[in-house]
Amino acid sequence: MRTGISCNRFGRGGGFERYAMDLVRGMIARGERPAVFARRFDRGLPELAAIDAHAVHVRWLPGKMRDYVFSWSMRHAHRHCDVLIGCNRVVGADLAICGGTHRGYLLAAQRHATFWDRRQIALESRHYAAARHVVAHSRLMAQELRTLYGVPESKLSLLYPPVDCTRFGTVDAAHRARLRAAFGFGDAPVFLFPSSDHRRKGLPLLERALAASNSGAIIAVAGRPVGEALPGVRELGYCDNMADLYRAADYTVLASNYEPFGLVGVESVLCGTPVIMADNIACLEVIAPEAALTFSRQDVAQCASAMAKAAALARTGNARIAAPLQALCYNPEPAAHLDALLALAGTSQHA
Repeated sequence: MRTGISCNRFGRGGGFERYAMDLVRGMIARGERPAVFARRFDRGLPELAAIDAHAVHVRWLPGKMRDYVFSWSMRHAHRHCDVLIGCNRVVGADLAICGGTHRGYLLAAQRHATFWDRRQIALESRHYAAARHVVAHSRLMAQELRTLYGVPESKLSLLYPPVDCTRFGTVDAAHRARLRAAFGFGDAPVFLFPSSDHRRKGLPLLERALAASNSGAIIAVAGRPVGEALPGVRELGYCDNMADLYRAADYTVLASNYEPFGLVGVESVLCGTPVIMADNIACLEVIAPEAALTFSRQDVAQCASAMAKAAALARTGNARIAAPLQALCYNPEPAAHLDALLALAGTSQHA
């Protein structure tokens, strides 16, 4: 069986970019040569020598039209593969991977659909309807697929996304102390905030809660510049080794208004670092309660209380997670996820 992967960009990155890369690496490790369809391929990737790369040229178009033309351009993709896994909105993918829905995003943002939103929803609906199987990355996504898109239970599967456990793991106390020193972390508790979209990820709420917590902690922002000086907030910029940041921090914090999964939560736990998260974030489905402090996004005082508790635990040294895999209720190994996905792909081939 020849497998194809469709994605917007094939390269090093987060979100679905990394997910597609993890799938491809897993297939290569098994001796397969997948076909990869993408708008852009990052140069210098060693994986390029082990795949059949098919560039879909849409960059010349206005941004809001690219998804439609990409999908239309993929109508002959099965000439190059037996089964196509769609990591973006592609009508004709055998497996449609859902890491978030546009209708769900609009509901969470309390936004009315614009003309272009409706076009995106129409394409997304066709993507799910045409697929033989739809794979949801969380129970939250599975519920949105049922209620907002009418995906029948018979073609819906829940597979939590994988994490590279060789990259994200714990270190001993001495190594962790060296990492804290290297990042300039002092004695104050550090709440790591990984983000490229600070408002959507909840930084304004977290900044207010931090001030109200009187915890003496700092929020360390990893990612896009904040753009203004905020009390208790420190900018780290983009970091090439997020695993070391997770290890050095005391907690990872997130307050997104819409988070279909939130892989940072699982990555943090695997590095031995617990999380402080809004209770709507879907990765909490797989994180044991003892590894997470939760709060409502509607209640700043509740968030402040969680921060104060986290800071107190960090100062006593009792916040670390000793057995990370036991704090997760699923197997995050990429090989296990790929096994399950390819089993669905085989079913799709013969459906």
